[in-house]
Amino acid sequence: MTRDEIARAFLSEAGWGAARRKPLAGDASNRRYERLSLDGAPAVLMDAPPEKGEDVRPFMHIASYLQSLGLSAPQILASDPVNGFLLLEDLGDALFARVIPDQPGLETSLYTAATDVLLALHAAEPPAGLKVYDAPLMAELATLSYHWYAAAGRETHGAEAAAFQSAFRDVLSAQITDFSALIQRDYHAENLLWLPERAGAARVGLLDFQDAMLGHPAYDLVSLMQDARRDVPADLEDAMISHYCQCRGIQRETFEAAYALLGAQRNLRILGVFARLSLHFGKLHYIDFIPRVWYYLERDLAHPALSGVRSQLLSDLPEPTRDHLNRLKDACGTIPTP
Repeated sequence: MTRDEIARAFLSEAGWGAARRKPLAGDASNRRYERLSLDGAPAVLMDAPPEKGEDVRPFMHIASYLQSLGLSAPQILASDPVNGFLLLEDLGDALFARVIPDQPGLETSLYTAATDVLLALHAAEPPAGLKVYDAPLMAELATLSYHWYAAAGRETHGAEAAAFQSAFRDVLSAQITDFSALIQRDYHAENLLWLPERAGAARVGLLDFQDAMLGHPAYDLVSLMQDARRDVPADLEDAMISHYCQCRGIQRETFEAAYALLGAQRNLRILGVFARLSLHFGKLHYIDFIPRVWYYLERDLAHPALSGVRSQLLSDLPEPTRDHLNRLKDACGTIPTP
């Protein structure tokens, strides 16, 4: 059977065989999505091919956990984990990234609600079985910036990458010791939906959380406020850090050090991932996000917590000048997958 025939059989078994199907914008993975309509009722089909490394079971596990906390992960209406299909509740199209440009007066309210989701999540016991987003893994992922952003996938910068990875691992090990929170790891305006008809933290619809791990509570707030795809006002970022710290009763100075370290780690990883998405998969538009990511990285590196690696990074990594970005664009889609 073809993939589409398997999908049709799944939908028929779920009672949605007669539904109209329309493609939805996907993400940076191998997953595809379709919006379904049956007698006026909406749903979403997730197509996550196991043969391409996808697995819907983590999504199912985390969705169930988030729902148990009263948060708005989509309900799972039907599932076929073996073949990689889920039929999901349709939470609509009101992504933060769309709502805010249309209604800028809501920006603070939306970001406060999203921060309140994190407060609710971090007040709860995380689910069992999560892998830890620890210093060795964070340092390894940060070096993607060397292999893909700086070296454009070529066999260069290896020695510099290894030296940085070792130094950064030591910095993170010394300062990031709290791994008490479920971190969704892609918590930003393209993955959050505004559901004003709901109450409290449930007003924020959650997407793309299947890669959740156990990590530091600052991580998802960094993901939210240092958004690679849109500019978030610096005063709003400051207000949300204050809101989070006040509500949790934690010292802002200590939290800000972790916030800067995790921001630097995340932005270094994103530099590498975005370059790789273009070089491997021909997704050229990701290169256009790189200057914003670099801006966040420079801000994070200004914090004293990064003093041990700041000069090394700024010496090793090229600034995103027009020439460097054009070199990455010129190589778009030319690097074969391993």
